[in-house]
Amino acid sequence: MSISIIIGGLFSLVCLIRAFSFLRHKRLIDDLPTSKTLGVFIGLVELKGTAESEALLTSYLSEISCVLYKWKVDEHWSRTVVTTGPKGVPTTRHESGWKTVAQGGQSAPFYLKDESGVVRIIPEGAEIEDKEVFDKTCKRTDPLYFTKCPQNEIANSDHQRRFHETAIPLHANLYVMGQARERPDVVAAELARDKKSPIFLISTRTEKQVSYSHGRWLWFWLVLGLLSAIGGILVGNLVLKPITPVGGQWYAVAIVGFLSVMALGWVWAVYNSLVGLLQRVRQGWSQVGIQLKRRNDLISNLVQVVEGYSTHERELQELVAKLRQQTVATPTGVQGPDYAGVMPALRVTVERYPDLKAGELFLKLQKELVGTEERIALARDYFNGIATFYNTRLEIVPDRFLAKMMRLQPRILMTASDFERAPVKVQLIS
Repeated sequence: MSISIIIGGLFSLVCLIRAFSFLRHKRLIDDLPTSKTLGVFIGLVELKGTAESEALLTSYLSEISCVLYKWKVDEHWSRTVVTTGPKGVPTTRHESGWKTVAQGGQSAPFYLKDESGVVRIIPEGAEIEDKEVFDKTCKRTDPLYFTKCPQNEIANSDHQRRFHETAIPLHANLYVMGQARERPDVVAAELARDKKSPIFLISTRTEKQVSYSHGRWLWFWLVLGLLSAIGGILVGNLVLKPITPVGGQWYAVAIVGFLSVMALGWVWAVYNSLVGLLQRVRQGWSQVGIQLKRRNDLISNLVQVVEGYSTHERELQELVAKLRQQTVATPTGVQGPDYAGVMPALRVTVERYPDLKAGELFLKLQKELVGTEERIALARDYFNGIATFYNTRLEIVPDRFLAKMMRLQPRILMTASDFERAPVKVQLIS
């Protein structure tokens, strides 16, 4: 068997692996519903919003406010190379190209903001799809040539430099997909690199554009793999010219073999995709239960705290009112009552509770009640969203055939009255 056939087969296998990698990511992008920043749960999430930051960065070349940037400077060179042939005949060859003479960049944690709130993003290790914010090619006469670049030129320089910079500007619209985890400093979620996560993407493109791009790369690698399988045989016959050329039946074998491996790879990718989608549906269902339990536990504890503070504040007010009444009741010139007995109690009360503001506690309780109900609503929306994607996958062709083999059943969506638990009764003492 010709070595070209083996090489072509191996390269076509590599192309299939690359194709299924893009297929896996594309299905994740298409199947995962967009979450709100307020409803980010631990696990793989998809978010949309704007890039915000408390500590702004200023890009090196364009000098715009951004959350991360990368830049580089290339210098053009050219030279003429004279070589001597086997018979002593000189040949002249012209060479040219670009060489990077300086580069850099900076990034820092930033926030993704939507209408519900913000969530912190740590971009280190992510696949960044940023915007081009600066691109200029200039000669030595341009002040930029030496301003933000080394003063010394490279060998064989044509005295021409190209300045290029990409960045994520402040307030830029972003599409982010990655693994959410709990922040170590506060009780909140953040998105960061996770070795076990299948994808960590920060893009200035829309979800539709990202999905379309993955689809194009999927077909590119599939077509390239098929051509490689056929090309190995073609090269063996036309270029290597073996004594016994490979017959036409080998072309059919190569095509059938490639399509068979592609079909097996598709089954593997779709099976894993459906299993992952099912697990996210189960996770979404569990999040609803978690948020309902949070409502029962948190609100009950908050009510007890507010009741306790209200009791102490009322006792203090009664004590002060009693002192005021005693002062008013004392006639002029008559020695007043001895307050020595009540002052220690008053002093202890003030020292123990220096900031008795029940009104603020009531507002906080109201805010927590509203926030908890919003979290429950977001958890339900997430479950309905992921369940809808799951049910759709079970119905479309060709996924439905594999889903039937796996005996996967559709999930019922939650309505406003479904899965209700008894609401917490808030009864504050008067």
